[in-house]
Amino acid sequence: MSNEIKPANTHGHGDYERRDIGVSGVVYFLIGLAVALVIVYFVVDGLYSYLNRRFEAEQPAVSPLATNAAQDTRRIPPQYKDNEYDKYLKEGFPSPQLEVNERTELNDIRLQEENKLSTYDYVDKNAGTVRIPIDRAMELIVQRGLPVRQESEIHFLVPAKAQSEKTKEKK
Repeated sequence: MSNEIKPANTHGHGDYERRDIGVSGVVYFLIGLAVALVIVYFVVDGLYSYLNRRFEAEQPAVSPLATNAAQDTRRIPPQYKDNEYDKYLKEGFPSPQLEVNERTELNDIRLQEENKLSTYDYVDKNAGTVRIPIDRAMELIVQRGLPVRQESEIHFLVPAKAQSEKTKEKK
């Protein structure tokens, strides 16, 4: 090992050693990497197409009870446009069906509930039973008051053992 001190930039180069790596090595590596990626892409694509053909060949026969079963349900048939996805699901799959858009369906259910709770409608038209909004029902209860039981109704609600004790006390 030498203790000799050497001044910087004695050869007129920058602050690093140029013998370690060259630009051509980096370029060749990147070209090799790109070629390897292209080869891997085609190998994987071929493997997936082979596995897909094998999967389709091994599928059991469709039940004769199933109506209008499609070969490939992963793609929407061309007769259905993008906005007719719901129609495709209704016609192409038996019930019960999975939810398509949970948030929209939940919002529809809540809208129906809100509509039921805030509108007038018949529950049973023949019997004359109607449904009124909650706000109106609360106003009617405030005006009329809560229903109260009569004395005779309370007599029937007392348990039999308590009634027999009351009758003994009166005698």
